[in-house]
This record gives sequence, C-alpha cells and structure tokens, in this order.
Amino acid sequence: MNTNNPIFKQFVALAVSEDVGDGDHSSLACIPKDKYGQAVLLAKEEGIVAGIEVAKAIFSEIDPNTYVYVRIPDGAAIKPGDKIFTVEGKVLSLLKSERLVLNVMQRMSGIATSTKKYVDTIEGTGAQILDTRKTTPAMRLIDKAAVRIGGGQNHRMGLYDMIMLKDNHIDFAGGIEKAVALTVDYLEREGRKLKIEVEARNLDEVKQILDTGKVDRIMLDNFTVEETVEAVKFINARCETESSGGITLETIRPYAECGVDFISVGALTHQIKSLDLSLKAG
Repeated sequence: MNTNNPIFKQFVALAVSEDVGDGDHSSLACIPKDKYGQAVLLAKEEGIVAGIEVAKAIFSEIDPNTYVYVRIPDGAAIKPGDKIFTVEGKVLSLLKSERLVLNVMQRMSGIATSTKKYVDTIEGTGAQILDTRKTTPAMRLIDKAAVRIGGGQNHRMGLYDMIMLKDNHIDFAGGIEKAVALTVDYLEREGRKLKIEVEARNLDEVKQILDTGKVDRIMLDNFTVEETVEAVKFINARCETESSGGITLETIRPYAECGVDFISVGALTHQIKSLDLSLKAG
C-alpha cells in the first residue's frame, strides 16, 4: 500500500495520538529509558498475514530508530507458532507500539483471511471478488489494502473515483434514463472520465439501463441465481456485470457460475473476525 498517502499518514498519527496521549505511564513507571530489546510477532491462528507495512509505519511514527526484520511477508499463509517479524529498538518504544500494531494487523489479517476464502471458493469461474464502501470510517485505506492482500479487488475507494447510480439516485433523479443522461452531461461538463455503474433491481431495469447505451457496468442487486442467469444472458457482454446483495461464502459459488464479472461482498470489511496474533518479548 502507499504509505506516503497523506490520508494514511494522518491515520497513523491520529492512532498514535489517540492511544499514547501524554505518555505510556505504565512503561515509563518501570522500564529504564535507555533499555533496548526485541519483540517477535507470533501467529496464534491459521490465516493470511496482512498489515506489515502499516506496522512499520506505526513503529517509525513512535520511534524512527526501531528496526523491523520481516520473516513472513504480507499475503503469505501462517499457522500457530509462526514468527512473522522481529522488531528491535528501545523497549519503551516497543511497548508503546504494541497494541496499535496488533490492532491493525489482527484486523487486516482477518480481512485478508476472509477475502482469500471467498476468492478460493469461486476459483475457476472467471468472476472477481470486490469489496464495498462498508468500511469503518477513517480506516478505509487499510481495510481495502487487506482485501487486495487477500486476493480480492477494490471496487471504488470513495465517492470520487467512480459513478455509481443506486436506487436513491435513480428515484430522486426521476428514473434510470434521466439519471444516466444527467450523469453523462455532468461528466462532459466537468471534463471527468469516470466509469458509470447503475444498480438494477429487476430485469426490466436491466433493459432500461442497456437502452441508454452509456453504462459501463450493471449491478444486479439482490437478484436470485435464476434471475442472475437470465440477466447475464440478456446483457450478453454489452457491459460488465456485478452481483451484489447478501451474498455469503455459502451462496457465492452459484452466483459466480452465472457468468458475472464481479461479485461485491460488504461482509469482507464490515463483519470482521480479527486473526489472533501476539507481540512478545523475544
């Protein structure tokens, strides 16, 4: 991930400020300021490791003179007992960093592990797993980086990098045809080149969207598998297709086999089970 992104830098600084406040008084009370040591990040559960670059940024924010030696890279499979990295520096700095590093890496590794399960489940179908904007505010960069590490793809980072006309846009604009026409005019007027995706709630809306001839992708929202088969056949590769809406690990394979290009899964980033890791003196 791009650790030079200003939003990422703000995230790291805010996380440190939130946790440290005016000092780690537990450590300051009993650890000499000049004591050096090392700690090891250990896996306590099987999964996919993610977040090493963020951990490095946190250590560096707290103390630029800490050194991280990576043994297992992001994206690799881990099992209990694996040593992921060793970090060396002032003990006060290691203790100050510990909880933040674990919070981020456990979360990111959980997302990456879940994403990998979805990716593996639809292997061979040609469909690709996408995340959504259902992320924790201010943590989107790391959540979406974890999805990529797990083998998925990012849908859009925010409201600014793709047009997505959902049901509320369509209803407020006065219908599909009008919403798309206004969008095309807006992009031309503003000189912006953004892909246009439109949500369809039924096959009739799929037909209306295709009739505009201006859409790059159709989202098949809450379609059944049977309805998805019919929609994909009707669209006939005239634009990209995306299945969305309550699709789970147990139900995703039949959707992928319908021939859709993408399947978006909000649960990747809003139903997170963190992966168990620990940072121990070593």
